[in-house]
Amino acid sequence: MPTILPGQTDIYAITDSRLSPGRSIVDVATALLAAGVRILQYREKNLKAGQMLEECRLLRRMTHEADACFIVNDHIDIALLVGADGVHVGQEDLPVAEVRGLVGHKTLIGLSTHSPEQARAAAAAGADYIGVGPIFATQTKEDVVAPVGLEYLDWAAKNSALPFVAIGGIKEHNIGEVTRRGARCCALVSELVGATDIAAKVAGLRRATHAHVHTND
Repeated sequence: MPTILPGQTDIYAITDSRLSPGRSIVDVATALLAAGVRILQYREKNLKAGQMLEECRLLRRMTHEADACFIVNDHIDIALLVGADGVHVGQEDLPVAEVRGLVGHKTLIGLSTHSPEQARAAAAAGADYIGVGPIFATQTKEDVVAPVGLEYLDWAAKNSALPFVAIGGIKEHNIGEVTRRGARCCALVSELVGATDIAAKVAGLRRATHAHVHTND
């Protein structure tokens, strides 16, 4: 099983070609990995399966060479075909137990959660990590749920039995508040893939994050 989980690294990058101004996914991934991002999730909602498979094969090679973890969102078949390190599913996707039956125990399974009840259910079902959010309002998904705010994050930081990644509307100006409340890993989409200078954006996010590191970490 891959050793890189949320909490073992600080930034969890998610792709979105619609928000990457004129750049190929290879260019974006190259910049993210060169900046030291160690978890990359492929999340493309409006592409044909053949194109997604081709892109995931490229990203699998790139992340392997960079010693980074590669996660595929939703598409379990593509994750298996390319040998991804993990898959990430939502509350309305296939149940974790069913996904486990398909991918086995060497593949990570992440599950989006929006409440303590869902977090507990994820742990009971055998997920490897959870997404906690959306913390703030976000427009990067068409079917996004309402923001859960910081209250659920506070609960997860104190009570989650699983590693978690905070997600949803996280930007350079508010990532410090999110990490101050206990998030050790934050997922970002538009803030990263839409940045003019991805390396500078990653550095800025890390400065903002480290300014709020807990004294007891």
